[in-house]
Amino acid sequence: MTTSFVLLSDTHLPKRAKDLPAGLWADIDAADLVVHAGDWVDLATLDAVQARSARFEGVRGNNDGPEFDDRLPLEARFAVEDLRVALVHETGAATGRERRMTAAYPDVDVLVFGHSHIPWDTVAPSGLRLLNPGSPTDRRRQPDHTWMRGAVDGRDLSVELVRLPPTTR
Repeated sequence: MTTSFVLLSDTHLPKRAKDLPAGLWADIDAADLVVHAGDWVDLATLDAVQARSARFEGVRGNNDGPEFDDRLPLEARFAVEDLRVALVHETGAATGRERRMTAAYPDVDVLVFGHSHIPWDTVAPSGLRLLNPGSPTDRRRQPDHTWMRGAVDGRDLSVELVRLPPTTR
């Protein structure tokens, strides 16, 4: 069986945008799993994403207030088919990230994180895959708004970075 998924982070609604992009909502509606790596900012977005997700995994970020404390953890661990996944908001500086995360998550196959708003897809020498979907609403210094979609088949993971130029929002 193949599991389709969407990865998103740093939505910052309603501060950075009034809503998520229509293409992202379509991906959420179609996915078997939706994963959000924190910095929601408002509970209405969490409620809407959870309501439209077949399966949902999420964490809170540094911009999420105390109202998120009872709703989302700071770290989540879960399985997607035969892959062991960890989910956090922050991983620290880009320099040395693979080494630090390999030490912090030795029993994980994939680490999904956010915070930087910069898309990231690398594999550490240990085999740990690190994924950051960027932000669909606040591109900061990036050329496009981004999120990731993909599929897991057993232990095989395919990931696509979806880019939405700011002029099409």
